Amino acid sequence: LPCVAIGNPTPTITWLKDGSVIPRINYQDGGLFLRAVSVQSAGEYTCHASNSEGNVTRTTNVKIKGPPVIVVPPTSVSLNKSQNALLQCLALADPPNMTYVWQRGGENVHHIESLKSRVKIMVDGTLLISSLIPEDSGNYTCMPTNGLPNPPTASANLTVMHPAQALPMPRKTYLPTGMEGVVTCPAAAQPPLLRVDWTKDGEPLDLSLYPGWTLTPEGSLFMTTVNDDTAGVYLCTPYNSYGSMGSSEPTDVILQDPPSFSIAPEEQYRQEAGRTLLIPCQGNKDSTMKVTWSKVDLARRTSYSVEPNGSLLLQPVTKDHQGSWECTATNRVASVKASTKVFVLGTSPHAATSMSVSPGVRQANVSWEAGFDGGSAQTFSVWVKKTTAGDNDGRQNWFSVPVPPSSGCSLQVKGLSPATEYQFSILSHNKMGTGPFSEITVARTSGLAIDPPARRSKLKPPASLSANRGSAGVVLQWPLPEAQHPPISGFVLQSRTGQGEWFPLEDDISANRSEIVVPGLHKDCVYELRLLSRRGELLSEPSPSVNVSTMGMEIYPATSRLLERVPEPLLAGVLGGIGFMCSALVLLLGSACIISRKRDKRRSR
Repeated sequence: LPCVAIGNPTPTITWLKDGSVIPRINYQDGGLFLRAVSVQSAGEYTCHASNSEGNVTRTTNVKIKGPPVIVVPPTSVSLNKSQNALLQCLALADPPNMTYVWQRGGENVHHIESLKSRVKIMVDGTLLISSLIPEDSGNYTCMPTNGLPNPPTASANLTVMHPAQALPMPRKTYLPTGMEGVVTCPAAAQPPLLRVDWTKDGEPLDLSLYPGWTLTPEGSLFMTTVNDDTAGVYLCTPYNSYGSMGSSEPTDVILQDPPSFSIAPEEQYRQEAGRTLLIPCQGNKDSTMKVTWSKVDLARRTSYSVEPNGSLLLQPVTKDHQGSWECTATNRVASVKASTKVFVLGTSPHAATSMSVSPGVRQANVSWEAGFDGGSAQTFSVWVKKTTAGDNDGRQNWFSVPVPPSSGCSLQVKGLSPATEYQFSILSHNKMGTGPFSEITVARTSGLAIDPPARRSKLKPPASLSANRGSAGVVLQWPLPEAQHPPISGFVLQSRTGQGEWFPLEDDISANRSEIVVPGLHKDCVYELRLLSRRGELLSEPSPSVNVSTMGMEIYPATSRLLERVPEPLLAGVLGGIGFMCSALVLLLGSACIISRKRDKRRSR
């Protein structure tokens, strides 16, 4: 909105919206810049120019054109069956030629057969649903539109309260003889179900007469073992706090034998790669039964076919066919499975699995389970890659360590760096070639010679440290760790400045002590301190560290930051050279003084 004012002195411009001052961050050369215009930007804008000689104002109205804005969205409501429902939806827009569209579950209400004759959309956007029925429950969405892009939407839930209603049941229900069986009672209830009553062959069903029969929380009838007592005609009547709308349609429970195998696959099959393998799997004579096959450990898509008699055909056999397979026989009452394993010979080995890495300080114990060898003896190599780059390390490359046949499926990898993260993988080989790498396992070597993993948790450092400045120096205190077996022999105190390396200050603190005056510090420095528990030559993980400053503490010696970095022999040489230069300078000045006096005497003569 431009606004240019002329005057002497130069006028000051102030903008107001609906009487309120607008911050100057929105001003540009006296004009007003509105970023990301929205409906809220509409209103009366005033440009006020003033100087010491007077003031003047100009006003304009800003109207925003855009998609509608919903000002009264619909709200969720619960109503009784047969009542009328009103869902409000009021919107404002410019241009104002709006139409309202209502949907239930994403479908226009005028296209829903059970609803279209009972709905009406009012001029103000309100949706009227007359004579509610249970099926009207759902999520309703209002969408006002004036033809501009991105119309808004607002949703609400309508819940129709009604007595429990039995939904259609199948005329026949087939259950498997000798197996578990369930007869369901499909029902709609709002409020939720309280109970379901059953009749069998026209008489109320007494569950106590049928051992192993129970009612589920959903009201279904569950039989532990289907037998001749199960056959019959059943009706269910659902109830909630509003009552019941009546019984269900009858369903006739018919017993049928579950599927079975006349020919089942053997426990395992071995076949050379490139040949054909046919694995039989046939069901009993049942016209409703279907036989299917699936690969259990499917890592990638594998081609196979199923013969009309249910047999699995692998042609030609490939390495990907290796693994567990399941044959499933299904009829209308149950499914049964039979499993087998296929081993493919004449291939490279399969990947090793279940790899574990137990790291030490400079070594790691690696173990794994061998994959199938492809029909010939296999050997292994452990591949290692450093993932934590050191100061002088460039790109880190993989290196391999061959595994001697006598080591089986384990190897100790030596020559690793302390406190460094490594990746480990196993590669297998046989006379046919090299198999795939195993999955990568990441492990970090220890930074200190701490206990082996099995005992590490028993060697614990102090839980917390506190440092206080005193007349004797910095006093470090800590609570003694809980008793450990075997007991610790002492503590080690370490320090560092900045993010530098840790250095030991005291490596033999008694295990019974809980405080120490910190030695070896210097004045006007900031230190980070930590403790480690010791048991012989073994150290625990470090405790949480604590920071302390020695600023102004005269008890500690001052140290020049420059001199403390200069080696002592070099420092002595530098100081000696400075002394020699000073002596030579004194001699030169003395000689110059004597010569000057002799010249003065000659001139006076």
